[in-house]
Amino acid sequence: MHIREFIEKNYPEYYSIEHYPADKTAAFCKVDAPWGIFSNFGRTPLVIDGVAFDCSEKVFQVMKFADPVSRREVYQAKGQTMKMKAKHFEKAGTVRADWGEIIVDAMKFCLTEKYRQSAEFRQALEESRGLFIVEDQTSFSKKDPDTWGAKLSDDGKHYVGPNLMGRLLMELRDAGGQLDYSLPDNAASFQDIFKI
Repeated sequence: MHIREFIEKNYPEYYSIEHYPADKTAAFCKVDAPWGIFSNFGRTPLVIDGVAFDCSEKVFQVMKFADPVSRREVYQAKGQTMKMKAKHFEKAGTVRADWGEIIVDAMKFCLTEKYRQSAEFRQALEESRGLFIVEDQTSFSKKDPDTWGAKLSDDGKHYVGPNLMGRLLMELRDAGGQLDYSLPDNAASFQDIFKI
């Protein structure tokens, strides 16, 4: 299943095409650009279950897998290589059987931990008050944005797309840093990475 299908089936409240006025957004794309800390690749080190992660994207990608070998290899990969490694293991079939049912809860967990552990991230969220947060995928080669982001309209006046990441970030900001989520006990257990 594609991410969109997981969201439509298990989290229908988070799948819709939204429109955001471009002049009222905190749009992020690159880590080193304005609002870049909102990216899951933003430089916000985290420690979860005694394991150090260099960014919340790594936490999310490792959570996707059930077996320790896949988890360890994804954990050890750097930057975009990590996502390619994750895609490799997705094709190999080692994704958690319940991943589609917990995918948004997993992201909520990652964002909540990022908020709890990064003062810089908390400050940026506070500074974005009054703005819509949008993951800007305008430069992506695909015609339409994926589930996580939105693209600028042809006239440049609106961002259009599902913008799931932006929606979760706004929810986190507006809820004072706490998102409700439900995960199986083993979803955020990472000690097996070091026990292979």
